[in-house]
Amino acid sequence: MTPDIVSLRRMRHGDNFRATSLRMPENIQGPVIGVDHAWMSGPVFPPHHHAGLSAVSYVFLDSETGINNRDNIGTSNFIAPGGMHWTTAGRGIIHEEVPAESNKTVHSLQIFVGLSAGKQSMPPEALPLEASEIPVVRTDKYSVRIPAGDFQGIKSPLLPPEEITILDISLEKNAVIELPLSADHCAFILPVYGEVNIDGLKFNHNDLRVPVYSSQDKPVTLFAEATEEKTKFMFFSGPPLS
Repeated sequence: MTPDIVSLRRMRHGDNFRATSLRMPENIQGPVIGVDHAWMSGPVFPPHHHAGLSAVSYVFLDSETGINNRDNIGTSNFIAPGGMHWTTAGRGIIHEEVPAESNKTVHSLQIFVGLSAGKQSMPPEALPLEASEIPVVRTDKYSVRIPAGDFQGIKSPLLPPEEITILDISLEKNAVIELPLSADHCAFILPVYGEVNIDGLKFNHNDLRVPVYSSQDKPVTLFAEATEEKTKFMFFSGPPLS
């Protein structure tokens, strides 16, 4: 299965924010519109507006601190390392996220997920998921956290407005993991650390390249192998939006 290759770009806002940024081309119709893999060490973005999509914050377990989140529908919470906060903007929401502690860096993903046409005007809502609530599948070769969707029959408790799977995968060197892809689902893999070999193609964070797999008529399986120590990548999949 040959993927499309989509380029990432580096971005920076002042001294407190840097990221590698993915924006999906319009011809790729998966649920994810874009992802920012970010390091934030201070307040960067003032309260800002989203509408017609979901803005999802996932804080990596290795983050030095968490995020203080608040919005104009009454949410005020702490997103701890390992936790996720799903903001369904719907017809509109204003929110702000800042590092919970000064002089410490948040390592996180900001994930932008589209809403199907019938849901773009739904009331906004907040769906927090604590680190302890995220299921984990562990073997001696890999660890898979399941913030959304399911893996090997283990399902996340999160109930997002659109069908999506988000997996945080850590592999030991030379370990191989099978990633099933349902019929009519598209997928992509975002390297975080190390290097991953997917069906003979190698990707790492510094390459600024992401493999994107179009939906197929029947289920397929991707095989991902870590070619370096402590390899980590994110796996996203779901059906195209209507």
